[in-house]
Amino acid sequence: MNALDNMMSEWKRYPEAEAYLAEKLTQFVDVVPLARTLDADLSVRTSSRLSDWIDHLVLVDGDTPRARLAEYGFMPRMVPASSGDVVYHHPGAYFARVVLRGREGVAPGTVLTAALQVEEISAFLMAHEMDHLLQLIGAIEGALLSPLRRACVYRGAESEGRELWVVARRGTDSLVPVEVPPDYARRYLHAFERWATRQRAYADPRQGMTQTLALARSLASEMGADAAAWIVFAAERALWHCRNKAGQVQKARQDSLGLGWANHDHHTFRSSRETFGTLLQILEALGFYPRERFYAGAEAGWGAQVMEQPVCRIVVFADVDLAPDELTRDFHKPLAPRPELGTVGLWCALHGESMLTAGLHHLAGRFDFDAATADLAEWGVEMMRPFSDFDYLRQAFTRGERWAVAAERLARLVAAGHINQEDAARFAEHGAIGSHLENIQRGQGFKGFNQQTVSDIIRRTDPRTGYGAA
Repeated sequence: MNALDNMMSEWKRYPEAEAYLAEKLTQFVDVVPLARTLDADLSVRTSSRLSDWIDHLVLVDGDTPRARLAEYGFMPRMVPASSGDVVYHHPGAYFARVVLRGREGVAPGTVLTAALQVEEISAFLMAHEMDHLLQLIGAIEGALLSPLRRACVYRGAESEGRELWVVARRGTDSLVPVEVPPDYARRYLHAFERWATRQRAYADPRQGMTQTLALARSLASEMGADAAAWIVFAAERALWHCRNKAGQVQKARQDSLGLGWANHDHHTFRSSRETFGTLLQILEALGFYPRERFYAGAEAGWGAQVMEQPVCRIVVFADVDLAPDELTRDFHKPLAPRPELGTVGLWCALHGESMLTAGLHHLAGRFDFDAATADLAEWGVEMMRPFSDFDYLRQAFTRGERWAVAAERLARLVAAGHINQEDAARFAEHGAIGSHLENIQRGQGFKGFNQQTVSDIIRRTDPRTGYGAA
């Protein structure tokens, strides 16, 4: 999809496809005790839904399931898989992949396998006290830190053939473990360390972004763009997590089941106008493509380029102050400085570029929206008023995390007339809103974002006005 030709891409909703997959998952849960336990534990302990963690389902092949998948918009996808398997994905929606597999004596469409995606298989096995399964069912498949590792954690009677697997991905869309060189784990950890320990503070952020682009290209050349993207975003989440209480609370809840952040929906980077083109080049070096433009309206003074890494299934919101007449321009060309700072520009002036000192503005995780709102409140994490509330898309930020602002940044902003002395004194005493966790619930496979009411949340998170109010 070309973003310039589809600036306001209208993502469709697929309720019939959602109902079909939900029916299949329910049938599987009903007959697999471990799946029933996980379904209940996810709801109570993480405020999320089992469907948000499913990597793929394996169905018995046949004319009927093939026809249904085609009717609902699924298409075959050529990825490494077991011999005879046919892999389907939905290019226009957020749905788990579906694998069709031949099986004699079992009705076509029967669910044979569900695979749950987690960040670390060993963490999952440890959290569920499943170490004994490695002796009963088999060892973890795939080399350490390789692009795909998997383990079977439930295997039913041979006559039914039902299995529950957990998979951990690091930059591949393969359905089977990928062969890697003997030194791959060392190179992976070295690449992670190079990114995690890179210089982030620069007197001139343009120089910092140029250096970061060079590093991104180096990692992509060494590891491949897909693995490099996975490494980079694992590091960026770790930095955000260090500075965000809501993220710490929710990740602790998810880690109690050994899950990690495998339910991430999107990552949001904020950028000054001067460095925005370099931010997009960094993402493109990591295999991202421009998916669609996002514009909240002339009154918002803000827009975004949505980027997607199709193999890693990572989505990025790249935010920048934007005027209406700039929506159709090539974002690779520098955006000229403006005399005023909008919400995004001020955030960067207070805290730094997201790709440098500030880190992510927010991470969005897929949850049961109402459950997450209520459950996190019991942990002292308060939600702001929802800015999307549809049956297919619900979104809200947690109350913003306050960060201290360096005195020299405040002095520069006052001297430039971007804030007044009263604002500067308030920021010096109380800090300014830095980051959030986003609570998002998707339905009907809807892959897009709400462009109508986002102006409200931008206004409420502007440090000069809403001040991050709940």
